[in-house]
Amino acid sequence: MSGAFEALGMCLPGSSTSANVEDEIVGAVSRAATLLVEAVRRDLKPRDIVTRKSIENAVAVIMATGGSTNAVLHFLAIAHAAQVEWTIDDFERMRQKLPVLCDLKPSGQYLAIDLHHAGGIPQVMKLLLDAGLLHGDCITITGKTVAENLASVASAPRADSRVIRPLSDPMYPQGHLAILRGNLSPEGSVAKITGLKNPVMTGPARVFDDEQSALAAIMERRIQPGDVMVLRYLGPKGAPGMPEMLAPTSALIGQGLGESVGLVTDGRFSGGTWGMVVGHVAPEASAGGTIALVHEGDSITIDAHRLQLQLNVDDAELARRRAQWQAPAPRYTRGVLAKFAKNASSASSGAVLDR
Repeated sequence: MSGAFEALGMCLPGSSTSANVEDEIVGAVSRAATLLVEAVRRDLKPRDIVTRKSIENAVAVIMATGGSTNAVLHFLAIAHAAQVEWTIDDFERMRQKLPVLCDLKPSGQYLAIDLHHAGGIPQVMKLLLDAGLLHGDCITITGKTVAENLASVASAPRADSRVIRPLSDPMYPQGHLAILRGNLSPEGSVAKITGLKNPVMTGPARVFDDEQSALAAIMERRIQPGDVMVLRYLGPKGAPGMPEMLAPTSALIGQGLGESVGLVTDGRFSGGTWGMVVGHVAPEASAGGTIALVHEGDSITIDAHRLQLQLNVDDAELARRRAQWQAPAPRYTRGVLAKFAKNASSASSGAVLDR
């Protein structure tokens, strides 16, 4: 996400991937403070920087670096705050034209600091700019345009490093953050589809209404290859606040089930998550979304090729279940969490509170 903010134009070029334990960060903080003062003097404001084109730049870098599923949620909210027209479908539009250039964990080999030593976000941006996949005329916090900031960056990645691939030899020809739809997620859901041997599976639903019981089932070896775990009531309203499912997904990977077990949730994931996982399912369970109607053993299909997330239950049966469904009592009735649960919008619109 820090790399995305660099691409957005909101932070010092080259600063987002440096390690906090290195002296370089001290100089970067000093330069950033100077830039902020200069921006105030020039009356350069965030809304001058955060535009539809600069958001496209940020999303382009997210795709090129194999960034987190959280980027979808965050940039929907950022666009809303900046009053920029941007929808969940714009991520799919960008995905289809952007390659994954960086070989980074969790599904790749290298770390963020390796990316930094290979040229960092400026090197990635330069490759995209030269390929016509970046808007070079966007103004940045430096007071210069993207193209001006990148003028001195090499046009090709370092020959002695495989962290950043050239466009002629990408990790994947298209981006990794796919928007899946179907009767289980009519408003959309988010899947990280690269690094999977088989991004298509159909299996029986294993249903959990909280993260703790799901984790317990994994640790007790009650989840088998071919199962599709459904973790629900964890969306913006239900949790409230969309907790990340790092513990269950890590446990699946640890048991060697990352490729063979699906996980579908109206919650979200950590950037460190990898596997056959689909998050941000919308509408969420607490809002009466179809995910609330899933029964243990129902057949679910996850198909990244067809961008589909489907509950294989006929419409008549779903209508019968919907008529019987009752919203659970809110987990909080007072305080800030109760206010958040009441005001939060769908994950498909960034879970913003003033929509």
